[in-house]
Amino acid sequence: MKHQQNYSLLKHNTFGFSVQCSDFYVYDKKEDLIQLYNEGVFSQKWLPIGGGSNLLILNDLEYNVVQSNIQQIEVIEGGEKNCLVYVGSGVIWDDFVQWSISKNLGGIENLSFIPGMVGASPVQNIGAYGVEAKDVIRRVEVYDTKQNKFYYVEAADCLFEYRGSVFKRDKHLIVVGVIYQLTKEPYYELKLDYGNVREMLKDLSTITLKDVRDVIVNIRKSKLPLPSEIGSAGSFFKNPVISKSEFETLRTTYPDIPFYEVSDGYKIPAAWLISQCGWKGKNIGAAGVYEKQPLILVNRGGAKGEDVLFLMKQIQMSVKCQFSILLNPEVCLIQ
Repeated sequence: MKHQQNYSLLKHNTFGFSVQCSDFYVYDKKEDLIQLYNEGVFSQKWLPIGGGSNLLILNDLEYNVVQSNIQQIEVIEGGEKNCLVYVGSGVIWDDFVQWSISKNLGGIENLSFIPGMVGASPVQNIGAYGVEAKDVIRRVEVYDTKQNKFYYVEAADCLFEYRGSVFKRDKHLIVVGVIYQLTKEPYYELKLDYGNVREMLKDLSTITLKDVRDVIVNIRKSKLPLPSEIGSAGSFFKNPVISKSEFETLRTTYPDIPFYEVSDGYKIPAAWLISQCGWKGKNIGAAGVYEKQPLILVNRGGAKGEDVLFLMKQIQMSVKCQFSILLNPEVCLIQ
């Protein structure tokens, strides 16, 4: 386990903010968390982070930051059609996706090229192109910093929701590993009907997991800035869900409004709402809205967390005034 004081988090937040924390701990095995507990780390203010790809850090953090480096991918149970795979929370998410495809195991190929670590997948219930982490998660191993013990949380008890879970609310739980159920070839079913994935694969007579991954990686690269080039946290806002009556009212004014029908109403693309309000490509100082994808707020260089926060509030106000819809951030605001 590593411990550094007055540590810069510049490389640990994809917005590229020059902020620091009082103490930074990297644990290599889950038992290290017991040591941190005994040293009183969790009795003070503390924050678990992964790759920092979903954080808006507003200022220096005068408390402890802990990060997992648990590296483990292991098939723990296999059947004719499916297998269970235990993955440590410190594994890079896209490395796990590549591993699954190399083993001809389906289920997470649509989640290709999502930044961050495996530990964030149940916390955020990450999702893309018609697939969410909850679709394949069976159990989550956690460390309870209040009770100083490890245990498993079954999928049904994770309270998964759109970009949320029990782990996002219960801050005393640290994800140390996740058990996923992946499907063996030829039993998996490819999900191609979100966005233009199917259209981009139409010329292939046989579609493989790798084909799906390659298309999704290319789409994401064409829409999303690389953090090494432009600081961002990926999709900044959640896509709002509105009621049927609200949707019908909007549709009278905006007949071409895009939507996805979901169990509790109609999901409206936040990117469309933001574009309609004229924010695409606009900047306020060094903080801006990405010109290729208005769902992404960026650091043009030298922006601080408070600059992005101000831009966020201006966008929220515009969308609220024009559409009577409140956009909620997908990123976690840290201060």
